[in-house]
Amino acid sequence: MIAAGLLAGCAVFAATVGGWLLCRARWPQRAPVLGIAAWQALSLSTVLAVVLAGLVLAVPRSALGGGLAELVQSCVWALRAQYGPVGPLVGAAGAALAGGVSARAGWCLVAELVASVRARRRHAALLAPIARTDQRLQALVVPHQTTAAYCLPGPAGRVVLTTGALAVLDAHQLGCVLGHERAHLRWRHHLPVGLARALHRAFPGVPLLRHADQQIAELVEMLADDAATKHGDRHSYAAALVALVEGAAPARALAAGGPAALARVRRLVAPHRPLGMLRRSVTALAILALLALPVAVAATPAFVAAQLPYCPVDVTGLT
Repeated sequence: MIAAGLLAGCAVFAATVGGWLLCRARWPQRAPVLGIAAWQALSLSTVLAVVLAGLVLAVPRSALGGGLAELVQSCVWALRAQYGPVGPLVGAAGAALAGGVSARAGWCLVAELVASVRARRRHAALLAPIARTDQRLQALVVPHQTTAAYCLPGPAGRVVLTTGALAVLDAHQLGCVLGHERAHLRWRHHLPVGLARALHRAFPGVPLLRHADQQIAELVEMLADDAATKHGDRHSYAAALVALVEGAAPARALAAGGPAALARVRRLVAPHRPLGMLRRSVTALAILALLALPVAVAATPAFVAAQLPYCPVDVTGLT
């Protein structure tokens, strides 16, 4: 019961205070990879803590020390001693909590995957009759006056440009924009974005998951910006983003421009010093600790119980 309470406390703290603190932090913009990892670790740790809290309630402590057979056929006397007369209710509630949260998260992950694949295929089918393939740019060019550049992730990921974008971008800017979109495809940025969107969809009332959905979407764009300007002029690329700010991308696509581009422009024209190696290492260890903490809290009773006999209750007194 103590472990379940600690896990519930960890989940509540992470879902409220943890998300608020990470939202206020500025270091993720200086290290987008670590920022994405931190948001995902905090989100997964919160969900995992809730699931493990339910399992701790559902599985008697003594059953964890006797091996798989005892876990499946828990000693009824140990159950009574562990939980008392409300044991069945507590166990059922824990099992329902763990199963419900796991099922909800799994369902929304599958639903997000299916919706993303369908949306991208649908958009690709709409582009097929009107777009032409530019072999030099290795991109699809759509005749439209809107200034837009985006990519459609997937096994056959493609970069899409409008003729309006080609008209306003010079050669260097175009190269940076293409580099931005190819970074999305190469590093599969749609995966962390999709995971964050699915968890937010599964539990829309959790502030942490709402913030993670927003922040991860912005951080993957910053990560692609860094790839685009690795060997280029940041100010010139910033001007390209301003030109693309009105461009809208279809659902489940990743765009260089869009409404959030202005915040990225400010980051480009006034860049922060990257995180040092020591701070990166400490941050990476903290991210790993976030994922390990719920497992450690849930496993502690099992290690204690492993030193005890499987059914320590005097059954003669319970008949």
